[in-house]
Amino acid sequence: MPQLTSAKIVVAGGFGVGKTTLVGAVSEIPPVNTEAWMTQAAKTVDPLTGGTDKVTTTVAMDFGRITLADDLVLYLFGTPGQARFWPMWDDLCRGASSAVVLVDTRRLDVSFAAVNYFENDSDVPFIVAVNLFDGHCSHDLTDVREALQLAPETPLVTCDARSRGSVVETLTVSLSHTMRQAAPATAAPSRH
Repeated sequence: MPQLTSAKIVVAGGFGVGKTTLVGAVSEIPPVNTEAWMTQAAKTVDPLTGGTDKVTTTVAMDFGRITLADDLVLYLFGTPGQARFWPMWDDLCRGASSAVVLVDTRRLDVSFAAVNYFENDSDVPFIVAVNLFDGHCSHDLTDVREALQLAPETPLVTCDARSRGSVVETLTVSLSHTMRQAAPATAAPSRH
């Protein structure tokens, strides 16, 4: 029996970008959601434009698990997107191998804080995934990269958060990015 390796991946992003959907699309266990009903009073605190039918919101985290291979299990932790819950991100990121910042190009402004967090306040390697809400990418990825001011070495991919296959591909890119980042630190010393 192969030795089991596990990795923690954080799924972060702004309010309403699809983090709960992404975790639910791939979790092989019933995902743990800390969803609360959005009330009329919350509309002034958590406004969500764009004609969405969203009626709940994550208030702590989402949790799921997926086995990618006989020897690899991923534990997914989805962050809450509202600013008042951002202090929890440090705890959710502790021990994470990588992160996926999910963005919605219809409301790109809600993604700036998540990108900033991983660029400046976290040592967790991250990628950015554009959620394909309509099943297609409505903006050129070069334009998205420029708008988010992403560093050239930060991977930028598309992902349909509703599609298990698309999410698995995104998680694989995220782990590969982490392994590439870690490779120089673990490389054998050169001989003189």
